[in-house]
Amino acid sequence: MDNRLTVAGRELASLRSEKTIVLAILIQLFVAAFSSFLAVGLVSLYDPGSVSNGFVVEFGVSGDASDDLTPVIEAEDGWEAVEYDSYGDAMDDFRGGEVHAVLHVSRSADGRADVEAVAPDGNIRTTLVVTQIRDALAAFERSERARLDSRLERTPIPLPPEGESSPYFGFTYTVLLPLLMFLPVFLSGSVAVDAIAEEYDRGTLELLRVTPLTGTDIVDGKMLAMGLLAPLQAGAWLALLSFNGTSVSNPVEILLLVTGFSVGVVSMGAFAALRFRDRKQAQFLFSMGILVVFSSTYLLPESPANSVAKLAIGSPTTLTHAMVGVYLVVALAGYAAVRRFVGANGLGE
Repeated sequence: MDNRLTVAGRELASLRSEKTIVLAILIQLFVAAFSSFLAVGLVSLYDPGSVSNGFVVEFGVSGDASDDLTPVIEAEDGWEAVEYDSYGDAMDDFRGGEVHAVLHVSRSADGRADVEAVAPDGNIRTTLVVTQIRDALAAFERSERARLDSRLERTPIPLPPEGESSPYFGFTYTVLLPLLMFLPVFLSGSVAVDAIAEEYDRGTLELLRVTPLTGTDIVDGKMLAMGLLAPLQAGAWLALLSFNGTSVSNPVEILLLVTGFSVGVVSMGAFAALRFRDRKQAQFLFSMGILVVFSSTYLLPESPANSVAKLAIGSPTTLTHAMVGVYLVVALAGYAAVRRFVGANGLGE
């Protein structure tokens, strides 16, 4: 075990000279340390409608069913409706900047409402206006369902209740936290590829082989260093998030999940480097493999990102705990497969 720790310490010390890796860690550190400030700006990209406070969207409404849509718009504080006798008049004011969007509503012979929406093109407010149009049409749909409910012969599936959750809450736990947890994992796997492949490129592997180190010691030491890198970073990010006021539940289980993924990803990187030995080829195949593997996890009953979010919020299910165990078992199986490969094929032979 001492030999493996020596190799691991050597690898961790060498990371200080890798400017790209240090920069990537510093960027993640900056995001975690200033998450409460960055979230304000990032949420505007995640949910543009969340930053519409104080901005009133004026809709130009026309068509023979405008009387049904106008009350729906006027019921919201951030919307105003301006009725027009014709679609052409509404478009004239839209082009002149008098209204932000135009909604032309007409009734078909069967009573169905057809809405034609016009939003600004290439305007800085375009994204915000489009999100408000979407919300206005959703509100109109609810109003129409309620108005026509008595005419239905069968009761349709009810619409989900309108939620009032904060977009900052959703962004922090479903985007920011999983991002900070899994970025170090992918970074560790990529570094593991370089750590092994560079021994072949530089010809230093033969020097290591004349020492008391065995091939298994060398690979174990490198994998230990890279496998510990991600959980250490994840733990630091969780501490910084808590310091910034973002409460994170079940931190130990989250770190176990990250550790499992770290071991699995580092094992993939080590296998790619040992199998192909060429750094560029190994990195390419490792990157493609990670994309395939991580994308396929969304086919599971619960994806890793969802597991992290549920654990952090404090609402894990039995399935969540089971998936953490599955990730750990799969990771250990991957690590055992790499050690078996080294033992069967040798190192550098």
